[in-house]
Amino acid sequence: MERISLQPRSGWQQQFEQLGFSYHSIDGLYWDERYAYRFTEQQIDVLEQATEDLHQMCLQAVDHVLRHGMQERFSIPPNFWQRVEQSWREREFSLYGRFDLSWNGQGAPKMLEYNADTPTGLVESSVAQWYWLQDVFPDADQFNSIHEKLIAQWQSFPHKGMLHFACIMQNEEDEGNLSYLRDTAIQAGLTTRQLGVEQIGWDAQRARLVDDVDLVIDNLFKLYPWEWLSREAFAVHLEQPSTHMRIIEPAWKMILSNKAILPVLWELFPGHPNLLPAFVDRWRIQGDYVKKPLYSREGENISIYRGSEVIHTDGEYGAEGYVYQALAPQPFFDDGITPAYTSIGSWVVGDQAAGIGIREDATLITKNTSRFIPHYFE
Repeated sequence: MERISLQPRSGWQQQFEQLGFSYHSIDGLYWDERYAYRFTEQQIDVLEQATEDLHQMCLQAVDHVLRHGMQERFSIPPNFWQRVEQSWREREFSLYGRFDLSWNGQGAPKMLEYNADTPTGLVESSVAQWYWLQDVFPDADQFNSIHEKLIAQWQSFPHKGMLHFACIMQNEEDEGNLSYLRDTAIQAGLTTRQLGVEQIGWDAQRARLVDDVDLVIDNLFKLYPWEWLSREAFAVHLEQPSTHMRIIEPAWKMILSNKAILPVLWELFPGHPNLLPAFVDRWRIQGDYVKKPLYSREGENISIYRGSEVIHTDGEYGAEGYVYQALAPQPFFDDGITPAYTSIGSWVVGDQAAGIGIREDATLITKNTSRFIPHYFE
């Protein structure tokens, strides 16, 4: 795994805007093709296998949590547990997820967390870096079958009727990811409609959730976390499994997208090479560690304790509690110009590994402002 310096292409901004990747320069610099990461084919094989192994372990962990009544660890509203349990029993349709890994190309990749409910970064991981590859390294390859696998997974969606896509429409990044996912569903032959979460309402006469033009919502893809959805005014109508609306990602993903799954994984698979020691109790961690809220997004409210050094980010999370995970520092690259810590986002579509996207930051905590760097392998 090497970090190499490159000359950015001329006109890449216009190319990406035509692809719908309009937020390429959000916060000044997001997509960054001054660099690229080069892997060997063998290293890609390691990432692919680790991703699929971790995904299967996570599915076993969901089953374990539900069979052993461990719901209280997750701070999920109690009135939603029946829906969570039934969605798992029925193995409700799931589209995708993304593991965040720490790895320098040697040894075993380490799982930092699983973004299993509302992961973003799809446009740049799939189409954007693929177009970059064709222009810059046309004879090389890339770990990236995300687009094709998304279409294939949508084709396996077992329910008929319109599929609504919803997010917070004032968020450019969310809108870009939502529109891309909707496009893959259209390519799969599904009928779709896009709207804002705030445009979803309850029709008491029909006892159904409806959109802004009073169309009944039979199937909903929401780029909107379950923990937020459960607090919406219409959430009372989502609690019971009898609700006549299928939601993607399904309710059982509330378990996987919660940091409380990390200690469960370590309990089930202690010493697994792709896992880090993780506990509910701080005293059980030896050495450097990370304190993570059960619910946390975009690197908020993370605290890293490394020797006498403490790195902390602010945010709005932590009220539900924390878990403690051993520190696996991301690899550090320093070219004397833009030194950076690197995090690998490894995508799962359905139950298959589908590709990676790489983020860089000046600190050990990957945030919403961290830069995206393309990759290739030979």
